[in-house]
Amino acid sequence: MFKNTLNSFKIVFLLTFLSFSVLGQKSDVSVEPPFWWSKMPIQEIQLMFNGQGIGKYKAAVDYPGITITKSLTGESPNYLFVYLNISPDAEAGNVPLTFTNGKKKKSFSYELKTRELDPKKYQGFNSTDVIYLLMPDRFANGNPNNDSFDDMLEKADRESPNGRHGGDLKGIQDRLAYIKGAGMTAVWTTPVFENDMPVYEANGAGAYHGYAATDLYAIDKRFGTNQEFKDFVEYSHKNDVKVIMDMIHNHIGVEHPWMKDLPTKDWVHDWDTYGQTNYRGVIVSDPYASQYDLAKLQKGWFVKGMPDLNQRNPLLADYLILNTLWWIEYSGVDGIRMDTYVYPYKDYMARWAKEVLAAYPTFNIVGEAWVENVVHESYWQGDLPAQNDGYDSFLPTVTDFQFMFHMNDAMNTDFGWTTGLRKLYYYLTMDRVYSNPQQNVIFLDNHDTERFFTTIGQDKEKYMMAYAYLMTVRGIPQVYYGTELMFSNINVKGDGRKRPDMPGGWEGDERNVFVESGRTETENEIYDYVAKITKWRKNASAVHYGKTTQFIPEDNLYVFFRHNEEQKIMVIMNMNDEPAKVSREKHIELLRGCTEGFDVMSEQTLDISVDFEVPAKTTTVLELK
Repeated sequence: MFKNTLNSFKIVFLLTFLSFSVLGQKSDVSVEPPFWWSKMPIQEIQLMFNGQGIGKYKAAVDYPGITITKSLTGESPNYLFVYLNISPDAEAGNVPLTFTNGKKKKSFSYELKTRELDPKKYQGFNSTDVIYLLMPDRFANGNPNNDSFDDMLEKADRESPNGRHGGDLKGIQDRLAYIKGAGMTAVWTTPVFENDMPVYEANGAGAYHGYAATDLYAIDKRFGTNQEFKDFVEYSHKNDVKVIMDMIHNHIGVEHPWMKDLPTKDWVHDWDTYGQTNYRGVIVSDPYASQYDLAKLQKGWFVKGMPDLNQRNPLLADYLILNTLWWIEYSGVDGIRMDTYVYPYKDYMARWAKEVLAAYPTFNIVGEAWVENVVHESYWQGDLPAQNDGYDSFLPTVTDFQFMFHMNDAMNTDFGWTTGLRKLYYYLTMDRVYSNPQQNVIFLDNHDTERFFTTIGQDKEKYMMAYAYLMTVRGIPQVYYGTELMFSNINVKGDGRKRPDMPGGWEGDERNVFVESGRTETENEIYDYVAKITKWRKNASAVHYGKTTQFIPEDNLYVFFRHNEEQKIMVIMNMNDEPAKVSREKHIELLRGCTEGFDVMSEQTLDISVDFEVPAKTTTVLELK
């Protein structure tokens, strides 16, 4: 199933939550996804119906170009999986399906839409982009009317740092100019799927973060509607901003309807048998790993409120792949960030990545690979022939946690043989283990880590040095919301300390950081700094695609170059408390023929035909002439 060519691509089409007509009456059977499209780059799909006793029925279809290849049911009689073959010649329209069980009969009309092709849909993302990561609940509240609903388990409580605060899609869309003004070219939101979960008694936190899905085909209505998400993507595209969607195939929320009636007994892994995961992603690429540890990682639940999905169940695997393709086609998003990428079965994750990219060749996927070192990080990037076990993940892009680890060490340790700025030098020396390090998503912090400004002791100079490095080194930079204002942790317990509201995102806030007049003098200084170098990066081809040449740091001074045929950039990190002299002779292999360096931040031209000086505690970025 799911052949590797576009013409014979197979997929599961699970239908679970859409009402159809049954002999003129409302159906007691539901369906996912709500519709499909004609002339898609896949041919065989699977339909999954959910309803009382539907598994006892036999399905039939009468529509030109569409045939049923097989029907399956699991241990629950309330699910029926029907595999269809949709010919490229099949036209859009209402597809009649009939279900019979003896004398009982149900009739359905399923919509096959016309596929709308648009060059701005599913563009992918790459090293020309800078990604802005935000948490919708904490960014801005564009529609206070959707903050709480009587039929949902958690209500908004902005007084709780670990509760729902009411941010939504409209809030992001209304403030897209602010994001673009900072130079960002793509927005990654944490998941926006329905998370109808209660507040967890253990820590007072709910599922505002989005990682405990209870409906994989619905946007949480506290964020907006499916149509509003689609509108947000289209609006972003019109403003030349890409959108990256966060997905989770490792787990769901315990309140998902499946947990009350599992389609098969092995749909999720058993908590009583495996308990909670060990969170040790390194196990998968450990050549000496025990089966006990591996099972604990892959089958243990992330937390007790998040059941662990069994992707080796073929029906579930097909469901998840279909769900991915449906959202890409429906919304036109440009990329996916896959949460907890190393926790599910690696063979499933490879299949998922391969089939998604076969259907959408211009697309990109970044997998969260939170592991302990570079070798284990590189294991998850596809097309890497050096792997000892022969595994190919087919994943183009990984989250480069090693960047963050090394940057924290570089900023927090004294200069030494392997410490201080030399941590950054050694970090790049290990790039040979990646198939394409230029595709790594690099970052100073994210929604799961401590705020970078906090980890470096709230040192503004170090912060600015690190941000300039982020914008000039190889990779795809990701900036966590608030970093452009130098946010630090707030003094509360729980994950809320890393996820504060953006002041001004809510009516009645004392100040509004989305406008210059609402920011402090320091915040404006940092926002302007971030915006200037990030916007400069947009046209820096040597940063996007160029080679890197670095020199061993000496005397607390680290120099590297980004260069191609069109451009040559020199980056000088001076961690000293005093100005430092840069030797022309040491760097002559890259400086030969260049006599001037334009400082992209100060907009001053330096004479580099001789030794020259750079300021203390700065990262100087020079375009060489």
